[in-house]
Amino acid sequence: MNLVSEDSNAAHFQTRSGNDLSGNLRQMIAVLEQERQALATLDADELFEASHRKEALCETLRPFGEDALDPQSRELAKTAQALNDVNRRVRNLLAANVSARLEAFGSAQHTYSSANPTLNLHT
Repeated sequence: MNLVSEDSNAAHFQTRSGNDLSGNLRQMIAVLEQERQALATLDADELFEASHRKEALCETLRPFGEDALDPQSRELAKTAQALNDVNRRVRNLLAANVSARLEAFGSAQHTYSSANPTLNLHT
């Protein structure tokens, strides 16, 4: 039974039954793809929702050990891990870009502040 549905505004999410490992891994992959789209469009609300869905799925997947992974589930887990790694790198790049811009803004502000007595306006 698939419990993912959509309304006009956003996708609602619920985990599958606890014993459906493959189904929950497929849902994790779908959530990670939604997260990647939200990162691409800088949609903060969707990033927030994806984060909550990922947390819920992680809780559902927590009881499963590596011995529970059949070959199909192992491939799904590897796919989810790869997608999560890509999304993490994108988040880190976005954060570094924002930090660099804020630092540049802060540096430019200090350059022209009245607290800088050695400011040379003749260039």
